[in-house]
Amino acid sequence: MSSTFCFQVQPPSYVTATPILRAVETCSTMAELKQHHSLIFRLGLSTDNHAMSRIINFCSKHHQFQYALKVFNTVPNPDTFLYNTLFKSHFNSQTQTPFNVILFYSHMLQQSLTPNSFTFPTVIRSCSFHRELKQLHAHVIKFGFGSDVFSLNNLIHVYFSFGSLEDARKVFDKMPERNIVSWTTVISGYSNCGNVDEAFRVFELMSDNNSASWNAMIACFVRNNRFKEAFDLFNRMRAERVEVDKFVAASMISACTGLGALERGKWIHGYVERSGIELDFKLATTIIDMYCKCGCLEKAFQVFNGLSRKGVSSWNCMIGGLALHGKGEDAIRLFREMEREMAVPDAITFVNVLTACAHSGLVEEGRYYFRYMTEVHGVEPSKEHYGCVVDLLARAGRLDEAKEVLDDMPMSPDASVLGALLGACKIHGKFELGESVGKRVVELEPGNSGRYVMLANIYASCGKWKQVAGVRKLMDDRGVKKEPGFSMIEIEGNVNEFVAGGRDHPLAKEIYAKVDEMLESIRLVGYVPDPDGVLHDLVEEERENPLFYHSEKLAICYGLLKTKRGETLRITKNLRVCKDCHQACKLISKVYECDIIVRDRNRFHHFINGECSCKDYW
Repeated sequence: MSSTFCFQVQPPSYVTATPILRAVETCSTMAELKQHHSLIFRLGLSTDNHAMSRIINFCSKHHQFQYALKVFNTVPNPDTFLYNTLFKSHFNSQTQTPFNVILFYSHMLQQSLTPNSFTFPTVIRSCSFHRELKQLHAHVIKFGFGSDVFSLNNLIHVYFSFGSLEDARKVFDKMPERNIVSWTTVISGYSNCGNVDEAFRVFELMSDNNSASWNAMIACFVRNNRFKEAFDLFNRMRAERVEVDKFVAASMISACTGLGALERGKWIHGYVERSGIELDFKLATTIIDMYCKCGCLEKAFQVFNGLSRKGVSSWNCMIGGLALHGKGEDAIRLFREMEREMAVPDAITFVNVLTACAHSGLVEEGRYYFRYMTEVHGVEPSKEHYGCVVDLLARAGRLDEAKEVLDDMPMSPDASVLGALLGACKIHGKFELGESVGKRVVELEPGNSGRYVMLANIYASCGKWKQVAGVRKLMDDRGVKKEPGFSMIEIEGNVNEFVAGGRDHPLAKEIYAKVDEMLESIRLVGYVPDPDGVLHDLVEEERENPLFYHSEKLAICYGLLKTKRGETLRITKNLRVCKDCHQACKLISKVYECDIIVRDRNRFHHFINGECSCKDYW
């Protein structure tokens, strides 16, 4: 007589499953996760919301949204918690996978599931359209979260991102309770819309400022090029003994970069080191960028070489710094080192390499790397890369080849690409082509005064004064204002700004006397004023300002007054250096036995003993 024994397999209790679920959180790779997921499946927990939330949460942290979505779709009855976990996974992964959070949120409501305080912050941030945000705003109130500070802070943030200042301010004004994030979100959102004064007014209303709010306001000033106000606020912050963190330090380093304030930048860098502030990739790259753009490559390399690990942004910054200084061969050598270190170059890397070639006249090398980036690294050329190649060829006088590259681009050239060709047309006397390109550039960027300047200079170069007047009239009709030229020099930690022909400086009398002395000295070694340069650049440095009193000459003479003979002078100028000032700087460096480093709109010029690092190639 046979007997049959039946065993009934019971699903594991959570006591049994808990170690397995905890193990999911310790996974370091997707391969490990999939092994644990398989085990959870065999244990009969594949449809359990809590268990599956662990899997989805891991995917969120490791940017594996596609896998998270597959897991979610296997759960027959997802609850609000699981929906929230999926929304968070999508937001954190920053994936390009097509996924409509709002649609899934609608599905959630259709399942008679009620959103909670964790639902709205992520869903609000996923809005793509203003009308969706308005509907979600209504839902926040409908479901009883009209006082939830997290949901309201996110509403303010997204309203600002859509440019809806009035809606954002209404939410802020009606909040029954505000935290520090509420205030900093408003400060950042006005600043991003260019309303700096209103942002500062809100900042001053805060009763309990902390490091985050101070940084938001300082960053606001920096983003809007109000660097002196950023320094004033930073000094006030230190006087009130508010802790300076890595975010404030990065903002202030950026302010030093904008002003060309090397000594202040060195002090803040030293403060970071003395205070033990974490030198993460972002802060380190900001410091490297500051040293490069303040004309101190040696210090930039010290920081760069001192990094235990170098991110792509650090390599890009250093290569870009060498490019800005016209050190093309050094930039290429550093790029090769980057490859040897197994760092993967990106599109920005090759923009910097190609720019380095353009600023150094390395035509064949530039052509080579333009092909190399696609053939070896799979980086498809963008408008920026094509613009670099056009600039490379045009600077070298190979304008026909530059025009061919322009015509063969797979996308329409923008104003920056055409502008590279336009500048070379002026330099190399290709006025007919320059006129044609100039007209296109002006229409592409009708609000950019520099584009009108260049077209007017093209006309002036070939004596077409009627057309010059026409360009000026067009600017007036469109309400386009000329960008004023100014130069800055840092002396004893203070940044002094000069405009062409300006007499506002307390030492104006002494500065102008020094200019006269300087001009007499350089005439003795061959200086001849170049009125043709003024003629061509008459819109950039006003005609009524004499050639001798351009802003960089005033800044240099102030430097000669305030420094010892032989000390390096560092000048930052917002426009391109004119031909006459360029020649004068070479001779000043020789006569006064001092190095002069000028950062203009395009690049650096190192004037040493009568020569310029650009080799007159700018």
